[in-house]
Amino acid sequence: MRLLRLMALALLVFAAQAQVKLSVAQLKSFLRSSIQLQHPDKKVAEYLKKVVLTESLDDRTIETLQGEGIGPKTAEALRGLRDASAALPKPGVEPPKPAAPPPIPPPSVEQQKKAIDEARELALSFSKRLPDFICLQVTRRYVDPSGLEFFRLADTVAARLSYFEQKEDYKVVSINGSLANVEYDRLGGATSSGEFGTMLRELFEPSTQAQFWWERWATLRGRRMMVFGYKVPQAYSKWHLIYDKQLDVVPGYHGLIYIDRDVPVVMRLTLEATDVPPSFPIQEARTMMDYDYTTIADKEFLLPLRAEIRMREGKFLVKNQVEFRSYRKFGAEATITFETPEPLSDDKINEKPPQE
Repeated sequence: MRLLRLMALALLVFAAQAQVKLSVAQLKSFLRSSIQLQHPDKKVAEYLKKVVLTESLDDRTIETLQGEGIGPKTAEALRGLRDASAALPKPGVEPPKPAAPPPIPPPSVEQQKKAIDEARELALSFSKRLPDFICLQVTRRYVDPSGLEFFRLADTVAARLSYFEQKEDYKVVSINGSLANVEYDRLGGATSSGEFGTMLRELFEPSTQAQFWWERWATLRGRRMMVFGYKVPQAYSKWHLIYDKQLDVVPGYHGLIYIDRDVPVVMRLTLEATDVPPSFPIQEARTMMDYDYTTIADKEFLLPLRAEIRMREGKFLVKNQVEFRSYRKFGAEATITFETPEPLSDDKINEKPPQE
């Protein structure tokens, strides 16, 4: 059973109230996103009062953004930022966007069906093929009470994750670098479980009745991927959303799967909840799970690499970035250094356009 939990986060809100430093390019990106998401003009203007620019803002940029659809209160706030940033250096020239590559023809219908069938066979036996191991799970938890997609780091949780006889066990080791002695399910805030096979297995089980269709080609971590869309009806879903340990719903969901063209394994899986009751506090929930090859005891296994979980309660947004590091074979002699590593590089995460 795949679980997402969200508990009261009032103590974390304070961490998100500090000023935000932005370049002009970041400011434009934020405002264009706000236009697309139709954020209220007043709310965007209020948020801009917290912004401190690192570069000077000019009238031409403001006029361009007005032409793209920002509201009058936002424009007024931008003129205030223009005056406050007048003595700062001008922003650098934005590099031109590379031309989009020509589209690559999709595989035949027969090839698509074969890829799904082979990926299903491997996914259903994924958990059984995993070795017993321990690893370091690092969760960076971000919050945004404004609802405008500007997140602040609330805390960093390091946990010892044991996988033994196809069962996961979590032990919190540290919070923000300080030793901690708290049960994983008592952390508060947003947590998740089920990354080690449950997500894949439930998607491909016949009882789930998932529907698949071709989306596109992609390149992920240097490998050519076949990307399929899918949908799981709410009536057949096993994905649970749990709020404050008291409320529990099972939504339907849809998303994408990235299947390696050369070896039919799933390298990325995304889920987005649908059919969430209007009365349920969590109105949006989505997950992206990345897998990659890892060596344990001189053998290579496909294992979780990173997950990103997002949820929305009202306008309050939470985002967890979870990394799985330092895999070791399970045993009394297994040791892990529990120092929090730096986040994974963008090359490990970002999708790239496919090239011939």
